[in-house]
Amino acid sequence: MAKGSINIGDEVAITAKVRRRVTEDRVSVSIPSYAQPHSIVDRTSKVTHGQEIELRGDVTRVDDGKVTINLGIPVTVNADTVRLVIAYKPPTRKKPLVDKPA
Repeated sequence: MAKGSINIGDEVAITAKVRRRVTEDRVSVSIPSYAQPHSIVDRTSKVTHGQEIELRGDVTRVDDGKVTINLGIPVTVNADTVRLVIAYKPPTRKKPLVDKPA
């Protein structure tokens, strides 16, 4: 991804690969460029080893080539492994901050 295309507050997706099923409702996944083990709750589908799954989260920090995503816990990965889903748009103000002079 081009530098500056991902900002704080954006919703991004990352493709992880299923490693194994830990319990009946938890799955261990391997996230690219993230060196720690990570597991997610997966009650609905019956994923198998090697299957790819998309994880979505909000960006909480952007550094030099690194992006921190909130996936329940903060996960820091390389910026080129994430895909922008929805760009953050700040709320618009309907009333001005200052009252009009009377």
